[in-house]
Amino acid sequence: MFQRRQSFLVLTCLLISCMLMAACSHTEKRDGGTSANQTENSEKHAEMLIGVIPAQGSNQMELGADKLASLLTEKLGYKVHAEVYPDYNGVVEAMGAGKVQMSYLGPLTYVEAHERYDVKAIVTQLIAGKPFYYSYLIAPADSAYNSLDDVVNNAKNIRFAFGDISSTSGSLIPGIALKKTGVFKSQQEHAFKSITYTGDHTATALAIQNKQQDVGAIDSAYYNNLVKQGKIDGEQIKTIWQSEELFQYPWAVVDSMTDADIEIIRETMLAITDADILNAFGGASGFTKASNEDYASIRQAAIDDGRIKPRE
Repeated sequence: MFQRRQSFLVLTCLLISCMLMAACSHTEKRDGGTSANQTENSEKHAEMLIGVIPAQGSNQMELGADKLASLLTEKLGYKVHAEVYPDYNGVVEAMGAGKVQMSYLGPLTYVEAHERYDVKAIVTQLIAGKPFYYSYLIAPADSAYNSLDDVVNNAKNIRFAFGDISSTSGSLIPGIALKKTGVFKSQQEHAFKSITYTGDHTATALAIQNKQQDVGAIDSAYYNNLVKQGKIDGEQIKTIWQSEELFQYPWAVVDSMTDADIEIIRETMLAITDADILNAFGGASGFTKASNEDYASIRQAAIDDGRIKPRE
């Protein structure tokens, strides 16, 4: 009799212990979120990759991007890396694939990325204190071409250089201006002696300086910074056309970026004075806030040019 009672008490104690352990485990997961949720959030913020378009020579951009990544690593509290991509569209695709969480984009690549992947602009650079730049057409200083009309009237003799096909100032805006005159439709259909896409603004400037091309489309800020740094000789090149104001290149983040992290990134970038970072991005004088609305005119230009479709 005593043994039965003892066995019953042992089994009862074991059952109560199991129930208490299960309850504690459930409470820990529900109240503390210490298991799956916390691990997932920790992994989500383990690191961030910044994708950078190759607007100019990669060495200078890599230096500036790496220094920015180190600064953001310190401020955000998790590892930030930066990578200069070989072409503009590669950065957009990397954001869409979830490989890149923040990127430096041209205005055109930004509106494309926004339409496709809902990324959002948070910061842009200032050039001489203003968030604007222009598309230039440049030619050798001793060229006979001095205006857009000269380019149009002599198209059959001109070797024309665009930058990257996804560049705003190196392709979209000058391409629209030329399409309106009837001398350009595409790389295959045009009235020029030849059409070349150089890939970046430095390559375009050097091609004009070395007279490998007759007329080139380029970003005004990058062009002026190349002259300032002595990487090209401004005495050997002249500007023969200038577009209307264009809002500067945005830094964009994916939609899943937290408001807290966005605020840290903004505050950090607005305070930057490091010359290596500023020179890497068009010779910026600083950074300022940006939003999707700032790129409405570029979005409309991209729609007009058939680059993106209007939202219904």
